[in-house]
Amino acid sequence: MTEEKKSSQEARHEEALRKYALDTPDLLEEIKDLSPDDQKDQIQWAFEDEAEAQGLQPWELTLKYTSTPEEFEAERLKLHKEAAEVLGVEWEEYCEMNNLVV
Repeated sequence: MTEEKKSSQEARHEEALRKYALDTPDLLEEIKDLSPDDQKDQIQWAFEDEAEAQGLQPWELTLKYTSTPEEFEAERLKLHKEAAEVLGVEWEEYCEMNNLVV
């Protein structure tokens, strides 16, 4: 992965975490007295829990928070296809393994 792509993904994830935090005022209230680093960790863990609750990977929830619904589905499938290729798994088998409906 190129540094530029990695940096772009990190920026997108940071944006998603900010939006998620704004969507969860109860969480922000709960962690307001923690250090900034601890707050960041708590938001990240809550984000991961939310992804799991929605049946998504954290990177998929990042996409959901940083794109339109149409862009989300297209980008999500594109990234899943890249993962299948990297893993050397047939697309149909990959979809089955990851409970993807396409």
